[in-house]
Amino acid sequence: MKIRSFDEAGAARLIVDNPPVNALSLSKGVVASLTDALRTALDDPAITHVTIEGAGGRFSAGADILDFELPPEQIEPTRELFALVAGAGKPVIALITGEAFGGGLELALACHARLCTADARLGLPEINLGLLPGSGGTQRTPRLIGVAAALDLMLTGKPVTGAEALSLGLVDEIQAVERLRSAADAMARKGVPTRAPRADAVQREELRLTLHKHARLLGRSVAARQIGVCVEAALDVPLYEGLQLESRLFHELMASSQSRALRYAFFSERAVARLPGLEQVTARPVASVGIVGGGTMGSGIAAAALEAGFRVTLTDTNADMRVRAETVISGIFDRDAAKGRITPQQAQERQSRLTMAEGYEAFGEVDLVIEAVFEDMAVKQAVLRSLEDVVRPDCILASNTSTLDLDILAAATADPARVIGLHFFSPAHIMRLLEIVRGRVSAPDVVATALAFAKRLRKVPVVSGVCDGFIGNRMFEEMLRQAYQLLEEGALPAQVDGALERFGMAMGPLKVMDLAGQDIGHKIRQRRMAEHPDRPYSIVPDILCELGRLGQKTKAGFYDYPNGRNAVASDAVNDMIRSVSAQRGIDRRAICDEEIVERCIFALINEGAKIVEEGIAARPLDVDMVWLNGYGFPRDRGGPMFYADELGLTYILARIRSFEKLSEGWAWKPASLLVTLADAGRALRSLDTAARISV
Repeated sequence: MKIRSFDEAGAARLIVDNPPVNALSLSKGVVASLTDALRTALDDPAITHVTIEGAGGRFSAGADILDFELPPEQIEPTRELFALVAGAGKPVIALITGEAFGGGLELALACHARLCTADARLGLPEINLGLLPGSGGTQRTPRLIGVAAALDLMLTGKPVTGAEALSLGLVDEIQAVERLRSAADAMARKGVPTRAPRADAVQREELRLTLHKHARLLGRSVAARQIGVCVEAALDVPLYEGLQLESRLFHELMASSQSRALRYAFFSERAVARLPGLEQVTARPVASVGIVGGGTMGSGIAAAALEAGFRVTLTDTNADMRVRAETVISGIFDRDAAKGRITPQQAQERQSRLTMAEGYEAFGEVDLVIEAVFEDMAVKQAVLRSLEDVVRPDCILASNTSTLDLDILAAATADPARVIGLHFFSPAHIMRLLEIVRGRVSAPDVVATALAFAKRLRKVPVVSGVCDGFIGNRMFEEMLRQAYQLLEEGALPAQVDGALERFGMAMGPLKVMDLAGQDIGHKIRQRRMAEHPDRPYSIVPDILCELGRLGQKTKAGFYDYPNGRNAVASDAVNDMIRSVSAQRGIDRRAICDEEIVERCIFALINEGAKIVEEGIAARPLDVDMVWLNGYGFPRDRGGPMFYADELGLTYILARIRSFEKLSEGWAWKPASLLVTLADAGRALRSLDTAARISV
């Protein structure tokens, strides 16, 4: 039963009961059942008022996103329900506990009054899916709380608490959960509150100022611009006309490439942790975590594990590093408390679960140990061998390596089946991506445990097979290869990064290397040049290292960093790049932004297809989740694989074949998978239902 209904002293209690989030699902009959129950209550002369609430301490997390794919006419029953609520001849009062998001909040807004608990959370997050609130949110919200607050709520997509909602005027009363019904009954007897409209001139100025505040978002997001159009209409037209405009623009957005990409990202983030082949595998219990290494990565991993509720033991051979790590970790929690993200008591409790140890003996009873030491094969092998001497036989051994061969690391142990890669991204307590590297003999329950561990950490886990650089760094190397080649052919750093940032990348690849440290890239290139002497590499980044321009940490890399943070174009570097072109006999040419974007992004696509083809990634969506959550690929383009499908694989393949004619055309050998799919007229996403990785 999706709607429970009973009468109580003249009040009809309608309770949405659709676990787990009380979604207002059309396909599951929730909307139809609620409509029928409401009509029955309104037709009953013994009923004086109606309350709507959610079962299980949650009002409603919104519409069923699967319903968004329905034709427009099949979505109309939801709007008809809300119109019935708003036009009811008896008071209809929303009793909000837990979450009221999206369509759930729009249902509450259609009610004549809203009561909620102080800790409830209310929000209109549709913009995160490239949409606008499509069932009255853009019209009823500004009419209720004013255009400025309404725009902030819809353009940020961030929820507010019940207490904050009261201050905004979004709800009428705050009550303890056990008093919600009685307070609603009293309000119905007294009469629901009414509010006078705000002065039109003030509203228009607030609209202008708020749109200006969100100018950057409005410049990129189609949904944000359409939300602005709808909110402005709320000042100019009657409610019914505003609702018609909102409905039309909602369905236009549904068909937009941005919304398709954002909805794909939403579903893929949930699918990526469900790796086919592991459905019946039970994860090992993990309550305690050991960490080897007190540097930036080790400290960040420890903070993430403590935040998730684990007991953490951390060691480093250097006593000063242990002290530094403890200071860094406590500083993370203290800053969170100072900013109001957690209470001082929570910060203290997290810190209390941290044990600093002098040696590996302290790991005797932990469930999982993560080594986060220097990225060197011999060093990491020695750590893993030493750990085996002290940990339990069922303790999982994990390496935070970002590029090294996990199978070689695991082979240094007596039981390689319990070894797995956990590649965190820096800062580890903030970045959402966790690459789980499955070795050739990693046990299935070890992989399942890593996925469960990632879920506890609230990370987006992606399982990768073993190859140089795994999924993310292997692809990033191909983007960098093109970026460096473009410099030698005629572009300069600011143009390369600028073109890709305008495309939507969070940071251009040359700035990324300045942030990471040019010396790190140099070491990786030296190793790869020794392993693949047939692959030429640009000397431009190596010259930077020779000049001591290691990036932000030396205030000089591809750019100058006079304040240590903000990049400023460097005349010296630009001159150096021109001289390298001359030394190599390259006639520099004008390069357009479109070529920069295509070469760098299509290099990602081609390498990503090879990674799927080889079974390193299970599905194209795994590749996309790496790039959306770890490398700043624009979310509204869905990821490299989704973007390839949007452009069309035939076009992608034609451009790749044209790039094969360039001076470094060897790097553009098309992935066989792209050729096969393009010839068959299929898309990469057609492979998302099939696992290509053996467990």
